[in-house]
Amino acid sequence: MPQFPSTTIELKCRSSHQRQLSLFRAFLLLFVSFSCCSSPSPFVVFVADRDIVVVLLRFSYPFGGFSLSNLEMEFSGVSFMSVSTIPVICYYNGQMMRTKTDVTYEGREAVIAPMDIPIECTFEELIGLIYSKTNIDKRRFRLSLNCKYPLRSGNRFQPFPIRDDSSLRRMLNLVNTTSIEEIELFIEVVRVKGLLNKSVGGHVDLFVRDNYNVAQPDYDCGPSSSPVPDIGANGDDEDCADDDEDVDNECNENTDVEVDEHESSFGYFTQILENEHEIYVSAEAPCCDVSNHPDEDTLDESSPFNFHLPPTPQFEHVGNLDNAVASAWTPWVPHSSGYCGGEFVIGQVFNSKSDLQDAAKIYSIKAHKEFIVVASSKKLLVLRCKKAEECNCPWKLRAMVVKDTSLFVINKYAGPHTCVNPCFNRDHHQLDSNLVATHIKSLIKAQFTLTTAAIQASVMERWGYQISYKKALDGKHKAIRQLFGDFCQSYTELPRLFLGIEQSNPGCVVIWKTCEINVPNTEIFQHVFWSFKPSIEGFKHCRPIMSIDGTHLYGKYKGKLLIAMGCDGNNQLFLLAFALTEDENTDSWGWFLACIRNGVTKRTGICVISDRHPGIMAAMSDPDLGWAAPSAYHRICMRHLASNFMTRFKDKILKNLVCRAALATTERKFNKHMHTIGKINSEAVQWLEAIPVHLWALSHDGGRRYGLMTTNISEVFNSVLKGARCLPVTTLVQLTFFRLNGYFVARREVGANRLASAEQFTPYVDAQLQGRVVKAGSMEIVLFDHVKGLFHVKSRRCRTHRLNLHEKNCTCGKTLIYGFPCSHMIAACQHRCVDFRLFVEGYYSTQSYYNTWASLFHPIFNEDEWPLYDGPTIVPPDSLQRMGSRRPRSTRLHNEMDVREEKTSITCGLCKQPGHNRRSCLNRNQL
Repeated sequence: MPQFPSTTIELKCRSSHQRQLSLFRAFLLLFVSFSCCSSPSPFVVFVADRDIVVVLLRFSYPFGGFSLSNLEMEFSGVSFMSVSTIPVICYYNGQMMRTKTDVTYEGREAVIAPMDIPIECTFEELIGLIYSKTNIDKRRFRLSLNCKYPLRSGNRFQPFPIRDDSSLRRMLNLVNTTSIEEIELFIEVVRVKGLLNKSVGGHVDLFVRDNYNVAQPDYDCGPSSSPVPDIGANGDDEDCADDDEDVDNECNENTDVEVDEHESSFGYFTQILENEHEIYVSAEAPCCDVSNHPDEDTLDESSPFNFHLPPTPQFEHVGNLDNAVASAWTPWVPHSSGYCGGEFVIGQVFNSKSDLQDAAKIYSIKAHKEFIVVASSKKLLVLRCKKAEECNCPWKLRAMVVKDTSLFVINKYAGPHTCVNPCFNRDHHQLDSNLVATHIKSLIKAQFTLTTAAIQASVMERWGYQISYKKALDGKHKAIRQLFGDFCQSYTELPRLFLGIEQSNPGCVVIWKTCEINVPNTEIFQHVFWSFKPSIEGFKHCRPIMSIDGTHLYGKYKGKLLIAMGCDGNNQLFLLAFALTEDENTDSWGWFLACIRNGVTKRTGICVISDRHPGIMAAMSDPDLGWAAPSAYHRICMRHLASNFMTRFKDKILKNLVCRAALATTERKFNKHMHTIGKINSEAVQWLEAIPVHLWALSHDGGRRYGLMTTNISEVFNSVLKGARCLPVTTLVQLTFFRLNGYFVARREVGANRLASAEQFTPYVDAQLQGRVVKAGSMEIVLFDHVKGLFHVKSRRCRTHRLNLHEKNCTCGKTLIYGFPCSHMIAACQHRCVDFRLFVEGYYSTQSYYNTWASLFHPIFNEDEWPLYDGPTIVPPDSLQRMGSRRPRSTRLHNEMDVREEKTSITCGLCKQPGHNRRSCLNRNQL
């Protein structure tokens, strides 16, 4: 800064307009004051920094008089520099994001570029300046500008679109009207495709021939501010979408169009293409009009171009479009992203009306605006801004169907929104259950058990809105219907699905039970049973155990899924048979067990484990069904028995004693626990004695249940099917098919590998035998009869057991119960040099395990190759349909098994005694 022996005055101001005015006024005042003096010093006015203006004066000659008109002439030698630019921080290579109170700019490759924009800059000059500053290709990308605009109420901001000179003036004036010192300008680039500025979703470029000659239609109404071409399959509005019976509240929106019916309506696009270079105004050419108001004489009013953009590459050679066909179109995929940050454009094509609706919803959600439906039919869709009357917002969209197709094309559009939202709502009107369903389809495919809370969280993360529980639940139901079909129709399609499965997998068993009604060729569904051929063959090599259980369906229709499962030699579940029934009762369980006996297995001596459901108890005791002893043996699940006992007596100590009695392997231990229970509560012993002891006590079982005391194997698969139980029945059946195939493939490979490595037994038995061999090494053996194989074995705990090798019997009972030798028998075998592996039952061998899973499932043919079903139409009974669309009420009978046991009891904070709290404390008043 040059040093002058002069008077220095500092002026501070923020606005460029105020700064200029203040400088000028100060300059005049100083000039008048010093004009009477004979100071010979000239003066200099300059800017010290952005906020402080320093005025240095030295007059070179005295001034007598002056006038404002000759002020510049008299001071022509004076250097006067004032602030003429506004600092702007530009953000690009990212995406603008809006929160509840702020607007931010995010992106992995986002760039910040400070710029000084002249205060007299026009919108077109700003566009050119940004292009040159950011090196964005103007031939490929259009710019979308938004500044961070402050609201008067609180420290909140919202985006303000910059689209013309007026909005640019308002942005630059922020430094004058607010405390903002640097303006933040968010730049989003939008790829230009053909005549379209930017697509919402993946739009379809219209490829047309250049040999059409269609007269320009005359439009005098529509959502666009200027007439636009109508892109229907025919130029006539009446053929495309003007259906008075389907359209509501259109208000004279449609007009007749005079177009030769033999000419293609796409021909009008050819006229636009031919005139493209004439319409385009180059921003780089000298002496060209780069304003926002080009010459109206050279402007085709149907053109959708922004005139600061050059023509797009795909339209530079229009003559090469002769061979383009409509089959080359790429439909828009709404599920990928939908709205990509730009505006709709005239001529934009969508694969269907629903795709266009989803795109409009996503556009509105991203812009935090709302619209209303003016008219909607199969052929027409008209939308307008919700605040059109309140804020005079011009946003409006009109689209019509392309004749003889499902495509929808935007033929009129006025945007973007100019309305301002004064507040930020938690929910959005356009974020409805249909859009939620489209969003969560992939999530439902990956996880059937997707919760409503997870859906709400996913929507919140995706769009920033908190939807209601009901909307999330409705969206889930709609997504399920879109992915897996209608619930009612699935009962009708179920017979043909079974035919398709039997076609590729012969030997499957399917049994129906329906009820005839008065409607011809229609029957009401009651039961259906199915079992796959690999399961039927594999069960022959499993242990003779079968666990049966039922579970609820949670879809649109109520019902029960009955499951029968076996157990392989590796102690893994083996799915045997399934049935869908109306309810769980004596009839359904009797029918289910009869189907298993007649269609799946004729094996005798099968041990059936279940809960104490009255229908199961009645069916197992019915001699006509083939499940009474000695054909089969019924056993009760210990877990359900203990739960019933706990519900009756509500004593955890007694419950634990009942479990110990049930798990006792010897009668001595069983009697000991029962005696203890009788001492505590004699009524509890009477309750247990009323149940036949062989049904629930392992010591009295006779080796029928192979140590399996519960129906957990059925419960495990119930949890696997938990998500599928809310799906249509056809999907549920297919899921059982593919889940079983997955089990067979994985376990068949394990069995083959163990056979190849010469492993004799399954991993489960190998682990059990290794542990018992270790225990046998520390036992004392006394031989009594080497011919009969009588031994006396004493363990480390000084407990003695008697065993007979010839009869494969030990007084500990474990050999008989589990089917492989106990540690006492292994010790006796080692003493006599006998291979103890001879006492392992054949179900545990690797060969049996492989044979269990050796059968193959075969892929199902395509649906169009399935055999035709010529039977009656199956419909679900009305009594099974759930009322309303709310969340299904759980039909499970909750008991103490559903309650988590407390690790510590409640302790009073006053008297420090357990069993109560300070509210119920008897000593509350005393303490």
